[in-house]
Amino acid sequence: MMKLKLLIWVFWVFIFTNESHSRPISYPGGWTIMQMNNLNTHSFHLHYSPSITYSLGYKGEYWREKEWQFHGIQLNYLVKRFNTSKSQSNFYLKNGVGFAFSDFGNHEAKAESNIFSGISLDWENRQYFTSYENKFNYNNSIDKFFLQKTRIGYAPYVGEYGDLHTWIMLQVQHMPNNKNIFVYTPMLRMFKGDYLAEVGLSNTRDFMFNVIRRF
Repeated sequence: MMKLKLLIWVFWVFIFTNESHSRPISYPGGWTIMQMNNLNTHSFHLHYSPSITYSLGYKGEYWREKEWQFHGIQLNYLVKRFNTSKSQSNFYLKNGVGFAFSDFGNHEAKAESNIFSGISLDWENRQYFTSYENKFNYNNSIDKFFLQKTRIGYAPYVGEYGDLHTWIMLQVQHMPNNKNIFVYTPMLRMFKGDYLAEVGLSNTRDFMFNVIRRF
């Protein structure tokens, strides 16, 4: 049943959305849809970029271990971008505010305010990629946590504009309050034209599938 729901969700994303990139800010006037599935969460993020420096939109998450949901607004802000003739690097702030909902354990239809904040850093050229991001989440009683993850990637070939681009990556996640403190996920990233997809399998045998599209 879970696989069927995932396939329906992916179908919806590809049909009703239309330039892809993994960065949290699009071009001015652009919309972005991100749908992520991994060990910790199923998440959906729809945001609009009024300028090249920030984006604002809806963020929804379902946290699997403690079975709670977040629904709210996320603001992404580009602090600094460094461009050279052969590479680019970015520094972002990501902040969100909304509500947490839970029926798990003693939380009978519990709802309370929730905030989160984090940073995101990345550097890449046409063949190598590295990134780091973290997240502090706080609500009164449902879930408080710190999460951080880093990625390294290598492109086995350098494609031209419009080609299918492929990256082989390794993601390492650290979440001190989780039963799996460290999680390692080898993954494959592919993007072409308007579409980006990531597929991986972690050392805990959890499947990761992410889709991003811009329009």
